[in-house]
Amino acid sequence: MRDGTEMDLVTHDLRKFVRLMLRRNGYVLEQLLSPLVVHTGDEHRELISLAPGVLTRHHAHHYRGFAGTQWRLFEKSGELKPLLYTFRVLLTGIHLMRTGEVQADLPTLAGQIASPAYLPDLIAAKAEREHGAADVPHARVEEDVERLHAVLDEAQEASALPDAASAYDALHDFVVRVRLD
Repeated sequence: MRDGTEMDLVTHDLRKFVRLMLRRNGYVLEQLLSPLVVHTGDEHRELISLAPGVLTRHHAHHYRGFAGTQWRLFEKSGELKPLLYTFRVLLTGIHLMRTGEVQADLPTLAGQIASPAYLPDLIAAKAEREHGAADVPHARVEEDVERLHAVLDEAQEASALPDAASAYDALHDFVVRVRLD
């Protein structure tokens, strides 16, 4: 907690981070491409410029799996946070498959992709309280999550993203150069 705000800090060795990028890990791409950057530099900007070269249609697997994990957590706990994560990662995956861009902001995504009409209310409830139960009809939410999984499948099938990353050599050179510096 800092000044009344819960903060998460995640760090990685550069080589590990790059390996995760090449393994179709949407989580590290969301970290790298986040608009919420506290400190940046030339290396960060260069890594951002290389990010499009790791995007593939297979990132849909990451988002599908992450959504499944969060959905199981929601089913077990009934809490709002994992439910919103379920929606966010499905919508992020759909957006990525359709546009080739990583967008992880749920309110933005909810306005761009056909999402459940009650989603803005859930987002507002989360803004009011960090933790707590999701006051939603389970069957309806389950239908919507299943529908978004199908939309993600369709978006992956139709995606113009390549099957393989193209930035392997550039990322290797980047890691070597940064470590030598």
